[in-house]
Amino acid sequence: MQRLRRVWDNTACLTTEGRTLPDTYATDETRADAKGRYAFVSLGCPKNLVDSERMLGMLKLDGYELVDDPQGADFAVVNTCGFIEQAREESFAAIDEMLALKQRGDLRGVIVSGCLAERQKEDLLIDRPQIDHLVGVFGREEVTKVADRLIGGLDEQRTVFQPAPTHPLPDTSRLRITPKHFAFLKISEGCDRLCTFCAIPKMRGKHATKPIEEVIAEAQELAADGVRELVIVAQDTTYYGLDLYGETRLTELLRQLDQVEGIDWIRLMYFYPMYIDDALIETIANSNRIVPYLDMPLQHANDTMLRRMQRRVNNADTEVLLDQLRSGIPNLVMRTTFITGFPGETNEHFEDLLQFVRRQKFERAGVFTYSLEPDTPAAKLPDHVPEDVKEERRSRLMAEQQQIAFAWNTAQIGKQVDILIDAQVPGESNAWIGRSYADAPDVDSVTYVTGEGLAVGSLVKCEIVASKDYDLIAVAIDSPR
Repeated sequence: MQRLRRVWDNTACLTTEGRTLPDTYATDETRADAKGRYAFVSLGCPKNLVDSERMLGMLKLDGYELVDDPQGADFAVVNTCGFIEQAREESFAAIDEMLALKQRGDLRGVIVSGCLAERQKEDLLIDRPQIDHLVGVFGREEVTKVADRLIGGLDEQRTVFQPAPTHPLPDTSRLRITPKHFAFLKISEGCDRLCTFCAIPKMRGKHATKPIEEVIAEAQELAADGVRELVIVAQDTTYYGLDLYGETRLTELLRQLDQVEGIDWIRLMYFYPMYIDDALIETIANSNRIVPYLDMPLQHANDTMLRRMQRRVNNADTEVLLDQLRSGIPNLVMRTTFITGFPGETNEHFEDLLQFVRRQKFERAGVFTYSLEPDTPAAKLPDHVPEDVKEERRSRLMAEQQQIAFAWNTAQIGKQVDILIDAQVPGESNAWIGRSYADAPDVDSVTYVTGEGLAVGSLVKCEIVASKDYDLIAVAIDSPR
């Protein structure tokens, strides 16, 4: 999933190493002591967003000023996504926009970082020689040195690519792009899965667990900065700990995170349908802060397709696991994703997937057509599916899922739930946009709330009074907290 954030349009703050950065960190006025002025574009998934926030924090602490308009800046950083073709196209578009400014003389230099830089390396410079510097995924800690070289007119080293470390890079001292009341918390880097359609291990390396004490320290730093919702992210969340401790430690990590004062909600993303046991389910069900929401991308439900994808799970075990999760975690909301048109998918395979979705009734689901990635094993598989068939199957599956989602929304009318307020409805004094525990930021639906005395970051008890397509409408029935 692609996220595009032009950071010069956002405001935030972060208490970092005992210092509080200003609420508005993108300004029109140049600071007299600034080393240089820069703009920043962040694309891609929440894991990449954390990398962006770390680079923003380092540049801020090193004396660089983030500006609200790239025109006239010393340089722009484009932190790219390289996951699938659509994401790469959006990354190229953002790069080309900055290069056009440079060509017109409105921008001095362009630094390209992130997954696309890591995946294409020097080939990116061959295609777009106007790029000043490339910074790979694991070279992000060098971004201030790269900025210094650009400002100083030094171009003898245009690329910074580091091997994947065995220990994740630090994610403290971040200048956050997200609103002040929620943040993404990355607990590991990389992936040991070898799914045949996925190029992430080529870009992010093997799985590397961030030690429990470091994760807790980051959570405490974020809580001290006003974060109320922590969104736990990784390439493979349930694998957490296996490489570092010799056994999975997600249960222990969650028990400690549940004790972090100041956090109201902990949301779990990117579960893989392995290493989920009774202890983990009980921890989620009995916690004080972990919301009953799980994001678990399943990709398919037909065993032939799962084997061709090299998912190492089968349909029968997955259905048993889903039953265990639903019976063990009250009011559980499940999010998942599926791929249609994977090489070799027949009408019968797709019908198996369609029937699976009808049985399981996932509250949240996304469907993507298979994207051919040249450097993945799936690209060499026979029987690739025509694009129109991929799209037709996606449309059918999404139509089925829409009915499920709309029915679930209708069933919420009359219930009382807590809503976390994300934004005010533009031009309205007592109308707000928020989310319940059932909705992750940026990927799920929203709840429109009417009520007095609310503010961004408020948590307020509401009654659901209506639904509108994928969204809900509610009225605040208590004082915000």
